[in-house]
Amino acid sequence: MRKIRSRNQAPEDAAIRQPLQELRDALLDLHKALIDSERAVYETNVGPINSPHHFLQLLSGDPWFAWLRPVSQLIVAMDEALDAKEPLTRDGVDVLMNESVFLLVPAERGGEFGDRYMAALQRDPHVVLAHAQVAKRIGSGRQQA
Repeated sequence: MRKIRSRNQAPEDAAIRQPLQELRDALLDLHKALIDSERAVYETNVGPINSPHHFLQLLSGDPWFAWLRPVSQLIVAMDEALDAKEPLTRDGVDVLMNESVFLLVPAERGGEFGDRYMAALQRDPHVVLAHAQVAKRIGSGRQQA
């Protein structure tokens, strides 16, 4: 779900916010692709997910899906920054952009997130395409900063 922020913004505020908003939207698409991909693997290995409620319970509490939480938390942090009453600064955007870079180097990061993310990239073209959009947004956001 895309958030529309209709606050009256000065042009310079909009220029600072736009790269973060675009990255947030790309991360949301990546998050959905990862969830869909993991659901398919879960259902193959563990069994069917019988309802949306059951799936929500699995997403929020099952260790199988726990590795996705850093992406969820980063999206929430971006939402909070974009919705904050105080103006967003270039430094604030840079911090969130830098936190996003971990998505671009999953093999170097290692650990459960890196291993599972790399596996998702190797098995699912939707994840690859969403990953590319995140990488593009990180690159464009850094050029404007």
